[in-house]
Amino acid sequence: MQRPDDFESRRGHLRELSDEELHDHFWDLVTRIVEPLVEEARTHTSPSIERAVLLRMGFSSIESKALVDQMMKRGLLGHGAGGLVLRLAQDRAITVREAGEDLLAGRHWDELVAS
Repeated sequence: MQRPDDFESRRGHLRELSDEELHDHFWDLVTRIVEPLVEEARTHTSPSIERAVLLRMGFSSIESKALVDQMMKRGLLGHGAGGLVLRLAQDRAITVREAGEDLLAGRHWDELVAS
């Protein structure tokens, strides 16, 4: 069974858009599709998920557990362990590894709480 070619009728509402408008429309649709996924990730995380993220960022299992434990203790886990380490690295213009090591050494936690 062959599907009828209805491309022309389905693209009617896009026909008059410029390349820039098509580009904007595309990203608007992507944003609307991804928003529920982002919200789900934001509200449904666990220590094991956050440790897995840190493992993929290059931290050892022991380091990941220690970082996640400290984030849980400070009520920061909902912000995402990897995102917190990345943001600290960007804010301080250091590597992700250095940011994690600093946190493990007890430094910069106040910066994560404030941001």
